[in-house]
Amino acid sequence: MNRNKKELTPAQREELLSALKARFEKNMNRHKDLDWAKVQAKLEAHTERLWSLNEMESTGGEPDVVGHDKKTGEYTFYDCAAESPNGRRSVCYDREALESRKEHKPKNNAIEMAAAMGIDLLTEDEYRALQKLGKFDTKTSSWVKTSSNIRGLGGALFCDRRYDTVFVYHNGAESYYAARAFRGSLRV
Repeated sequence: MNRNKKELTPAQREELLSALKARFEKNMNRHKDLDWAKVQAKLEAHTERLWSLNEMESTGGEPDVVGHDKKTGEYTFYDCAAESPNGRRSVCYDREALESRKEHKPKNNAIEMAAAMGIDLLTEDEYRALQKLGKFDTKTSSWVKTSSNIRGLGGALFCDRRYDTVFVYHNGAESYYAARAFRGSLRV
């Protein structure tokens, strides 16, 4: 794969589509009344989005279809791994937070990683919608999009599921933990 071009080889495309189809068929509760053939046709018409889905997949996100916008025809994918994606853990919230750390800096930040992958961080509402489809982040947590007023005061928001309840918390944006990553969304 040429990371500069953001394209997959035919073999990588086939492997990814096979994984997405298997996950789609295994988790029909996430997308009742949707047809894989239509999803695949949309993906094949927008191959640049396959690169982003592959990035989600390769970092442990296990992307799956969670919605369909009948107006635009777009399908929405979320990271549906049971726990926060392993390949995106131990990151602070954004570049400003990363640069504010004097020592023990993490290797990356959630906002720039998501942008480089071509995806968006889930919002709090999207995170809550995901939790209606299953039980996610029962041992981990995920950064979510944070409003500019909270971020301007040095904070950032993250969510998890404990005691069968979804919680939203705050932390200094510069913090990072081995059990915290971020979940993304992609519209195709």
